[in-house]
Amino acid sequence: MLSISVPATSANLGPGFDSIGIAVDMQLTLQVIAPSTHWQIDHPFGDEVPHDERNLIIKTALALAPTLAPHHLQMASPIPLARGLGSSSTAIVAGLVLANELSGQGRSLDDLLAVATRMEGHPDNVAPALFGGLVVATYVQERVHAVKLPLPNLFASIYVPNEELLTAASRDALPAQLPFKQAVAGSSIANTLVAALATQDWATALPLLEADQFHEQYRAKLVPALATIRKVAHQMGIVGTYLSGAGPTVLTLGDYGQLNELQQQLRQEPTLTGQLHLLPVDATGVKVQKS
Repeated sequence: MLSISVPATSANLGPGFDSIGIAVDMQLTLQVIAPSTHWQIDHPFGDEVPHDERNLIIKTALALAPTLAPHHLQMASPIPLARGLGSSSTAIVAGLVLANELSGQGRSLDDLLAVATRMEGHPDNVAPALFGGLVVATYVQERVHAVKLPLPNLFASIYVPNEELLTAASRDALPAQLPFKQAVAGSSIANTLVAALATQDWATALPLLEADQFHEQYRAKLVPALATIRKVAHQMGIVGTYLSGAGPTVLTLGDYGQLNELQQQLRQEPTLTGQLHLLPVDATGVKVQKS
């Protein structure tokens, strides 16, 4: 039996808009049950998500290997849809790895990253899903440049609202242009953040996660939990809270003890009715097991 596991991802780390992502230990798992006369995928998301070749995992697999023989698949995932934890990216990565394994094409992870980035439009979610850990990446002239940084010895406090926030709606909240001075400031903050992450200077990096100039201030009205969580964290002396992906998930990086205390306080907030998770960073990315 072939089994594929892909971690959830959190992108847009502060000012790292469309360029910095981290993998967390919440896994989509995909099992190949057996060959079949038609494509079928069992999953827990109901009839709103297709169970046939229209499913994103299967569509992605067939985009990479159009002659792939049909199989019966089983997918399980606690990664919530349309919440900013890379649910579509994990599906794309799972589909590409599925096609790579079943077809015997032998493509490298770098090859799969190039394909995944073309499908997603940017690499900040798919890169950590493939490689694990903390990845800084960009897509220039149809070429992906990705750098995996030293694994942060940090945990993630993740607040997932009950309400979806579709990427399209979140994108619509962004301005068409930024003032030059603001763009320069945002770039300066992002550059310094990358240097701090690369040297594991968390005292510098964590506050910079809260200094984004590109998207958070425009999306904040769509995600009131961001201000609430950041306020509670600051009252406890904790910095490092940011909007995960396009939202509405809010993520805080820190050490386990601090974040455990933070979550105890967040559970007392009446407006925070969603789900809390306290997870380590996933170090390895996509995993393939054969039995």
